[in-house]
Amino acid sequence: MTTANISVLLVDDHAVVREGYRRLLELSPDVRVAGEAADAAQAYQRFCALQPDVVVMDLALPGASGIEAMRRMLAREPDASVLIFSVHEEAIFVRRALDAGARGYVTKASAPDVLVEAVRSVARRVCYLSADISQALALRAAFQEGPPGRQLSPREFEVLRLLVQGYTLPSIAEKLGLSQKTVANHQSVIRQKFGADNGVQLAQMANRLGLHFSDLSGNGASSSFGSLGSGSPA
Repeated sequence: MTTANISVLLVDDHAVVREGYRRLLELSPDVRVAGEAADAAQAYQRFCALQPDVVVMDLALPGASGIEAMRRMLAREPDASVLIFSVHEEAIFVRRALDAGARGYVTKASAPDVLVEAVRSVARRVCYLSADISQALALRAAFQEGPPGRQLSPREFEVLRLLVQGYTLPSIAEKLGLSQKTVANHQSVIRQKFGADNGVQLAQMANRLGLHFSDLSGNGASSSFGSLGSGSPA
């Protein structure tokens, strides 16, 4: 990276939205959009091919989330700079993104110049949070995610997110590249940590943490919480 040429990979499942971000970023002479991606798999492929200075990524992607995509990128390149650009300002999402390795988090409600400033900051390896995110963390962190939620590992959180969206254990295993037995084990551990005896109780606890089935789903999945009640794969 040079100060006059920060390359960016845009990741969002809406082409019109990506086009808007591209135009906004390229108004700055020191920023160029090297590529775009619409889902986690495509994002990882283009990250490997383009080696951008900054990945600007939405959390709400079809299938695997932006956090899962970021995990894969960081596994390949630990120094990768990922900036989350999301509608979600809830502390649970911010914490999970930062814990997973994001260098910054900006909400889509932020002013246009905030995104540009954030890209420049994370390109310099400086963490950046938009003002509304900083306020949310300061005012609501203690309420958005109680102790059980904090005890979940990144992988357990991702499994819970997909369960709440209504995905079956086989589907989750396929999306995360795990065996059904491993996913079932994660599900059992999650239920133990939450003290949930059944799927309904687990869904209620997930709701208290701010996880709703439509929050991060880009594919319109409908949730009946059916898979939440099963302790082992069928």
